[in-house]
Amino acid sequence: MNYELYMGEALAEARAAIARGERPHAAVAVLDEAMVARAHDRVADSGDPTAHAVLVALREAARRVGLDRLRDITMFCTMEPCPMCVGALLESDVEELVFAVPNTAEGAAGSVIQLASNPGLARRLKVVSGIRRDEVEELYATVPS
Repeated sequence: MNYELYMGEALAEARAAIARGERPHAAVAVLDEAMVARAHDRVADSGDPTAHAVLVALREAARRVGLDRLRDITMFCTMEPCPMCVGALLESDVEELVFAVPNTAEGAAGSVIQLASNPGLARRLKVVSGIRRDEVEELYATVPS
């Protein structure tokens, strides 16, 4: 799988988020080398505190694929997901999580806590990090905190 290509799509989605006044958190769902969903945070736009990019992308992927279990999906994220989002990835049976930068405030794939591959849980995610990290860090540096 071309990690660089799909992270590039997540970066483009993150730029769209900034243009809409959202945080540059973005996610792209890939199945069999095809992008089936892309999303960015919609928290400010929707007034929904759970409208994180990962959840929006999961909902769209499930709708498009027509399944409630997304076993062969790889989710690409600009930033390491929070506990809510990693929990949703696990519950959806997503196979792999790929992210660019760690989330040192609330990352749940190893930075703050480890939910993605916790031995006490029934499901686990394969995790790959650091893909196009420099570009994503530059993008986040342009956004006021």
